[in-house]
Amino acid sequence: MADEDANLIGPDEPAYRLELTAAQLKVTHTALKSLYDDLGHEERDVQGILLEVLSKLPGEHEIRAIDLGREMAKRRAARDTAA
Repeated sequence: MADEDANLIGPDEPAYRLELTAAQLKVTHTALKSLYDDLGHEERDVQGILLEVLSKLPGEHEIRAIDLGREMAKRRAARDTAA
């Protein structure tokens, strides 16, 4: 049991690093914000964790500035060029 405890991630330690494209960032932010908005009062602990994650992402203004249509067009163009 002591060996299992030694492998656990601490409460304030990063557990994972993730690199996102602009399109992925916008979708991730939108999904997390929607989840936060849908949670009820009895799920305040989860809401708190979601706020912590959202605070690590760029702000609303930067997220809104990402044009998902343009980002998807760039992805398609890159895919077509590679083919």
